[in-house]
Amino acid sequence: MTDFNPYRRKFVMSGAALTAGTLLLPSTGWAQHVTNFGTRELSLVNAHTNEAVSDCYFDGNNYVPSVLDSFNHLCRDFRRNEAIALDPKLYDQLVAIKALVGSSNPCIILSGYRSKKTNDMLRRRGGGQALHSYHIKGQAIDFMIEGVPLKKLRKAAMSLKAGGVGYYSRSHFIHIDTGPVRHWG
Repeated sequence: MTDFNPYRRKFVMSGAALTAGTLLLPSTGWAQHVTNFGTRELSLVNAHTNEAVSDCYFDGNNYVPSVLDSFNHLCRDFRRNEAIALDPKLYDQLVAIKALVGSSNPCIILSGYRSKKTNDMLRRRGGGQALHSYHIKGQAIDFMIEGVPLKKLRKAAMSLKAGGVGYYSRSHFIHIDTGPVRHWG
């Protein structure tokens, strides 16, 4: 025999409503992964220059500008030695992806910011870069994590529903951006 408990029913119904609400907001899922961390630390290595930065870029309340500057410098267009401020949500995505795949290895950055001149040069060489690439806007990163299969990285990135996810198995990297949710490759 079960006793009727109006408080239990109210609790269960509010939990169901909360769950349904999170399903209606696609960005809530990935944002939840990141906000659970409080402070956010990230280790990055530039594949072309071998520069490395490992630091706390979010102190629990705010982004740390000096650390973001270091990350942005590492993710610069190394061909032209030009850097801009990347969208910090890219770094948040990397933290969430690393947590989902359970890796403590650094993210190896193949491309972050890319100047229009570099993008055009790579396009002329037949590299397949988009004409209006999110890299030019500071809204994309191409990366890999040593020891983590690309398919696992792709699955984690796609589960976030935080922007575009490109899978480049031949070149051995994943593309993430903060544009509309979509995927390819």
